[in-house]
Amino acid sequence: MASEQTARRVFTGLILLSLFLLALVIKPFAKGIFLAAVLAGVFYGLHVRLTRKLRGRKNISAGLICTAVILALLLPLGGLTAFVVAEVSSGAQFVTKTVQQEGVEGLVQKLPGPVRKGAESLMQRMPLEEQQLDQTIQEQVSTQGGTAARAVTGAVAATGSIAFQTTMMLIALFFFLTDGRELVHWIESVSPLRRGETLEIMREFRSVSGAVLLSSVVTAGVQAFAALVGFLIVQVPAPLFFGGVAFFMALIPAVGAAIVVLVAAALMFFSGHPWAALFLAVWGTVVVGLVDNIVKPLLAKRGMHQHGAIVFFSLLGGLAAFGTVGLLLGPLIVAFFLALVRIHERDYGRNHPTPASPPTPGPQDGGAHTARAPEREGALTSPGESH
Repeated sequence: MASEQTARRVFTGLILLSLFLLALVIKPFAKGIFLAAVLAGVFYGLHVRLTRKLRGRKNISAGLICTAVILALLLPLGGLTAFVVAEVSSGAQFVTKTVQQEGVEGLVQKLPGPVRKGAESLMQRMPLEEQQLDQTIQEQVSTQGGTAARAVTGAVAATGSIAFQTTMMLIALFFFLTDGRELVHWIESVSPLRRGETLEIMREFRSVSGAVLLSSVVTAGVQAFAALVGFLIVQVPAPLFFGGVAFFMALIPAVGAAIVVLVAAALMFFSGHPWAALFLAVWGTVVVGLVDNIVKPLLAKRGMHQHGAIVFFSLLGGLAAFGTVGLLLGPLIVAFFLALVRIHERDYGRNHPTPASPPTPGPQDGGAHTARAPEREGALTSPGESH
């Protein structure tokens, strides 16, 4: 008969093994599930109110919220795609009509100054005979065909991965909204922490994730508006289109809205407007580029209840360590650490803290929560403790 200690060790090993296997199962959907948990925390209040109005039909409420998320993703993307397709089609028709009526030389003459000079120089270097031209084109196609095929394959794979993660996120979001309360109660019941401590950590996660998500969307809107102002000043063609692209690019930290402004500046330069291009380049670098580093930490600080410097470095550190999803993971990891420190200081620390006790960072008095007065110490203990 195995001893109690041996049984505990074997059971602990089995738990670790099950956690490892569970991680392998969840890994393919990890990003989607994580984003679904974040969105569920953000929209749970709306889900509760909507369920009341629907007389307890929580499945319908969750379905409506998931549908709204789908529309919020697809409608702007579909609009931008339709605009791009229309512009490309119009440009192709113009090029075809010009070449048929005036030839290649007539098309070159209608190009902007800097581009026209480059095209004329290229035409002078190209073979003049049709047979030689066909041979040159075939050589270029055969040379660059493999590169183009790899690029297309990579783009298709990336698009498929994004679509897969988005689908998994929507499915997980639906179940988190419908059964999230039961899941939270189950986690609280099996948690080895004291009563209320697990819920406190989860509330901290919800507050931080909501603040970071809201700050990211608002910051993207501010950057897109700043970019739109620059586009209107220099009269960039289709400013609303470029402003919409800037909004979506602002949601991608590795790209950012400033790159859209720089692309517009390059287009203005090649179309014969060098001063407008210079203004846009400076505007995109100084105004649009710095908005992200100023507005986002200020907005996230309000919901995270942390010092601005902690918010700033947690955003940058998470981005550097985990990529795009690190914008959420970084602040969540820092919030998790600070929540544990706060719980330990309250429930496991010294009962009578002295003025020299080290404070935990916070939004007040220079980023520190001072120790509570001794007479209020009884209000800070966990619900299950007695004095």
